[in-house]
Amino acid sequence: MCDTWVALADATATQQVIFAKNSDRPTFDCQPLIRYPAQDWPANSHIELEYRQIPQVPHTYANLGSSPYWSWGYEEGINEHGVVIGNEAIYTRTFGQLAAAYQAGEAVELGLVGMDLIRLGLERGATAAQAVEVMGQLIEQYGQFGSGVPTQSHVEGGYDNSFIIADPTEAYVLEALGKRWAARRITSGYAAISNQMTIRQQWDLGSEDLEAFARQSGWPVDAPFDLARAYIDEGKPRQLSHIRLMRSQQLLEQRSRDITPKWMMRIARDHYEDSFLQGPYFDAAEPDFLSICMHVSPADFTWGNTASSCVAPLPTSEQDLPYFWWTPGPPCNGCYVPFFVHSSQLPPTVSQAGVAGKQVRTPPDAPADRYASDSYWWRFRQLMDRVKGDSIRSIPGLYAERNAIVREHFDALEADFMKQLPSVMRQATADDSLNPRILDAFTDDCVHRVLAAVENLLEQFGEPAI
Repeated sequence: MCDTWVALADATATQQVIFAKNSDRPTFDCQPLIRYPAQDWPANSHIELEYRQIPQVPHTYANLGSSPYWSWGYEEGINEHGVVIGNEAIYTRTFGQLAAAYQAGEAVELGLVGMDLIRLGLERGATAAQAVEVMGQLIEQYGQFGSGVPTQSHVEGGYDNSFIIADPTEAYVLEALGKRWAARRITSGYAAISNQMTIRQQWDLGSEDLEAFARQSGWPVDAPFDLARAYIDEGKPRQLSHIRLMRSQQLLEQRSRDITPKWMMRIARDHYEDSFLQGPYFDAAEPDFLSICMHVSPADFTWGNTASSCVAPLPTSEQDLPYFWWTPGPPCNGCYVPFFVHSSQLPPTVSQAGVAGKQVRTPPDAPADRYASDSYWWRFRQLMDRVKGDSIRSIPGLYAERNAIVREHFDALEADFMKQLPSVMRQATADDSLNPRILDAFTDDCVHRVLAAVENLLEQFGEPAI
């Protein structure tokens, strides 16, 4: 379960496109932050993905992304041209059709997981439109069948995908339906997606046989043709997604034309505060509903925790540098740090997984990751568990008291990082040249200060709960 949203330049206070995503995953699904430089590749090179080997292209763009410990791809990522992409699981008749065939013992071809498509789009697309074209071709060639959840089977952990793909001038919602797809272009206002289809009767690009395939399969074909109505899996309750989708749109509308990166962080930290629900009944760490900022529930109705969150204010000129604010774990208990595509390296701790290590594996065969002290992600998971007093439950009274202390520390750090950032960017690009070491030093210092705060908080709250 995830939520992704974007505000176009006319909807923001800074007249720039701002993208954001919360990636919700199982509680053990560690997400290291990974960076790859631009690279030229020899002829006949190939990429080994989780399920497929595919040809490499001659050149790939520099990119940065949040990558589950078992995955080749990203939950969210950004490239050197300011293209940014995030995805959602969606539940469709196309996936159900393949899952039924697989369970019946038929030979079903495994495809690309949504995370692979994100990184492939970033490596090969210099604009959002180019990334859409790249991803659409890959979807039609390889499809998407296969588990995208570690330790789960292809049927249990598989899904189709919805994406927001944005660049500094426009955005697209792309919905991938087995080996078919549709994309809707967005040039103004805002858009949000969650774990359900949102493209209905209008789209700008896509497979040619979307209606014909639905008709051939015996699915509902209205006049005019409604893509979501035809392809959505009616066996999956939309209560899992629709309330979050509407909440994202409500919060975007609330600040339309005045949206800032800080407001996007506010959306990412939402548990229905200031809504008719008046926030959680007990506390956010013991959820009543699936919220934009996700927490594991002892009732086991959420997918786990928000595993990472990003906010990406995209460049407004060729002199601007693409970067995003990123934090591991539920952002209500996290601290956003700026990470740059044009840095020369990342702080090693942010790229560390836990005991399972960071390597490409087939998800059904991947072991659950476990705590390691050198992993930035796992230190935040440790802090979240300590704030609420348990890895699953929320011990009464702890979250409200301890999260307020966490926010006092982290809000001050975020404010200082935001204050310093413009000067750092100017220094790094002075004299029309790029000095990545300035970016490296700034991010290193931010991460060091955040980790010092985490250590202080863990000591204050007692021994970790993991």
